[in-house]
Amino acid sequence: MNSDSTTVELKVPALGESIAEVEVVEWLKQPGDPVSKDESVVVLETDKAAVEVPSPVAGRLAGILKAVGARVRIGEVLGQVAAAAAVQPGSTRPAGAPPTAGAPAAPEPVRSASPTGVSSPATPVRITPVAAKMLAEKELPLDAIQPSGPGGRVIKEDVLRAEAKARPAAAAVVNAGAPAASAPPAGDREEERVPMSLLRRRIAERLVQAQHTAALLTTFNEIDMASVIALRREVQEQFQERYQVKLGFMSFFTKAVIEALKEVPQLNAEIRGVEIVYRNYFDIGIAVGSDRGLVVPVLRHAERMSFAEIERAVADFALRAKERKLRPEDLEGGTFTITNGGVYGSLLSTPIVNPPQSGVLGMHAIQERPVAVNGQVVIRPMMYVALTYDHRIVDGREAVVFLRHVKTLIEEPPRMLIEI
Repeated sequence: MNSDSTTVELKVPALGESIAEVEVVEWLKQPGDPVSKDESVVVLETDKAAVEVPSPVAGRLAGILKAVGARVRIGEVLGQVAAAAAVQPGSTRPAGAPPTAGAPAAPEPVRSASPTGVSSPATPVRITPVAAKMLAEKELPLDAIQPSGPGGRVIKEDVLRAEAKARPAAAAVVNAGAPAASAPPAGDREEERVPMSLLRRRIAERLVQAQHTAALLTTFNEIDMASVIALRREVQEQFQERYQVKLGFMSFFTKAVIEALKEVPQLNAEIRGVEIVYRNYFDIGIAVGSDRGLVVPVLRHAERMSFAEIERAVADFALRAKERKLRPEDLEGGTFTITNGGVYGSLLSTPIVNPPQSGVLGMHAIQERPVAVNGQVVIRPMMYVALTYDHRIVDGREAVVFLRHVKTLIEEPPRMLIEI
């Protein structure tokens, strides 16, 4: 708290021993907006996850000292909150206090047209800084933009889509009765320079680290998913009624991977100097896509988890990744990783190991293909799987054994116990 006892400083909290710098990615409140105690005010991004900073007191946001995009260190002051007792009724700042120097003014509420033609206040539209700059440069009205970003925000792609729609109509009016122009429309070859986020920089560093420090090799197999699909269809209603979560494929693969890791412990180990560290626990990382990049939250002691617990945890990871609510500790550690490119339609790929782990399993899209079964050609729902491994610690034979074990368990799911 500063010298004015009615104004509280909003500081960057400690976020872990390895985190010294964060980036301001979004202000959830603007100067003058009321805030409740412990209500999130600003979103910060570390090199691992996004973190929301709550207000320490109830009152109003008095000022913003660090704008979106600013890089700040632990303990720096982000803004100021005027405690409720210091805010006059109807005021947007503390009594007698001047506006915060350098802080952006509170935005006017966006108004939407009512059926009577009289504008009425509406919820303020949230827009990213890049999109706001483009909107001003292209002189497009905000109400012509259909937001598609997280939380209903307007993003760069929304502005580009609106411009593409507006361009043909404008050209038709301007060029009516005139010969067609031979020059390409202005702006078709524009470039935009955007700083990499801390998370994207961290992802890039780790990917390059994996390529430079490990001897990576990938082996493939394919799995007939018919039995798992049939079992899910048979028990889905009962499973969902009992556990309030759908039975997906990830719990099957997590269970199968754990059993395969028990058979091939090298894939659950890591190299430290000149030693191999074998683990007798299984912390399985589950790769989750977000608008800021790929993150890998970890299922701690996954060997102790039921199918329902795995499905609940994975669903929670996906939701919190979308809402930028994953904590740094959710992403730390992990002994092996599973990634599912199939959710995006990938048929086959070579995943990259997440160092210092020694292996990663890539799942892919399920596709009906003709296969030979007992001398007959039949149509089966097939999935390619890929295991990328560190050849310094895992031999090719062990990698093949691992994948075959996963394949056997998925094709014969009764081997795995399901809690129904």
